[in-house]
Amino acid sequence: MLERMASVAIPRHRVHARARGLTGFDLAALFTGNLVLVAGLWWRGGELSNLHQIGGVLTSGGRLAGLLGAYLILVQVLLLARIPALERAVGFERLTFWHRVNGRTALGLLIAHAALISIGYALTDRLSLPREVWSLLTTFPGVLTATAGLLALSGVVVASVVIVRRRLRYETWYFVHLYSYLGIALAFSHQIATGHDFAGNPVAQVYWKSLYAGSLAALVVFRVAAPIARGFYHRLQVIDVIAEGPGVVTLWIGGRRLDRLAARSGQFFLFRFLTRDRWWEAHPYSLSCAPDGRHLRITVKALGDFSASLARVRPGTRVLAEGPFGSFTAAARRRRRALLIAGGVGITPIRALLQDMPGGPGDMTVVYRAVGERDVIFREELDELASRRGAELHYVLGDHRDPAARELLGPAHLRHLVPDLRARDVFVCGPPAMADAVRRTLRRAGVPRRQVICEGFGY
Repeated sequence: MLERMASVAIPRHRVHARARGLTGFDLAALFTGNLVLVAGLWWRGGELSNLHQIGGVLTSGGRLAGLLGAYLILVQVLLLARIPALERAVGFERLTFWHRVNGRTALGLLIAHAALISIGYALTDRLSLPREVWSLLTTFPGVLTATAGLLALSGVVVASVVIVRRRLRYETWYFVHLYSYLGIALAFSHQIATGHDFAGNPVAQVYWKSLYAGSLAALVVFRVAAPIARGFYHRLQVIDVIAEGPGVVTLWIGGRRLDRLAARSGQFFLFRFLTRDRWWEAHPYSLSCAPDGRHLRITVKALGDFSASLARVRPGTRVLAEGPFGSFTAAARRRRRALLIAGGVGITPIRALLQDMPGGPGDMTVVYRAVGERDVIFREELDELASRRGAELHYVLGDHRDPAARELLGPAHLRHLVPDLRARDVFVCGPPAMADAVRRTLRRAGVPRRQVICEGFGY
């Protein structure tokens, strides 16, 4: 039975010497170099000659803000492109952080571009701001479409704000983000058609067209072509669907040459199940069992329409997968002992790590936070793995809304469960609110930030 495979010992991966890959320094140099080129092309366009009056200063500043904003938007596309070398160089969590900060910065620059250009032109033309804006929208080619693109990008950024996104269904969030590509396309047409720094400057035109073409190529290759090619190569398909409990289902996925995926415990894939009604959606799910080169296992809780529909997926359904992604792996360890903290369905990558993370008896402790006994997933598997690995296992049960449960996983409680807490690497995975609370608790308990490895479970 496939459910018994979860308790089979998985041989540890051999470590091979690898050639030097892309590093954070390489990325910083590439980013900064292009940033300097963008500013250089603005300067070569004669913008400094417009600084003798306030209208010219605002207009030149607006053009620079627009160029920098356009550049950061293209960087945003690359951060979304799931480029393996980029993800390996900095890790998924850091890429997610960069994506969030870069997107807000780009939007701020583009809004500044629109505002400074409008005010600068109004001062130069001696018109009121509303009349100048109307003139720009109705007489300048591409300005109206660029404004629509800016509104689309603004909607994407608003949807990405954590407090808003947690209230949106994943499907809604996913579709909203598709508008970012529309916004970029509209901005490109405006930039090339009416950009002051492109008229009569073939070098600038070639440079910017190359940036747009390269970003589009990366998106098509890594988000479209690569998953399709991998689907044909590995022939992934669902081979079993097992109900684990109320609203929780496990899917075993088989294929060929799965060892070449080089997946590790703690990582996740973006899975696309080719059913009639859900083939267009790809969702991230962590592996809930150490990969053995023959199967992938995921365990999903029905938290939305897509995850709920997986209980109805039939064996034989073809699957496309992007990944593996994430640095939530044993490779992040720096200390001999590790503490693994899971909340709810966040136990899935923790269970996989418990299965094959290096360490002897006493080196690993697992703390599993759940509302009640019926919410615990993999109880038998966890008990068996903890016994076999010599790991301590604590089930922490209680509703956080109950005053009696407020101190659960607080600093004192964690130190009681794990007396040598500050001497361990700590892996945390769970719903965003729970993960944030645990990280704050660890800081209050004196655990250095560098020892905390957290999976962005809210992705």
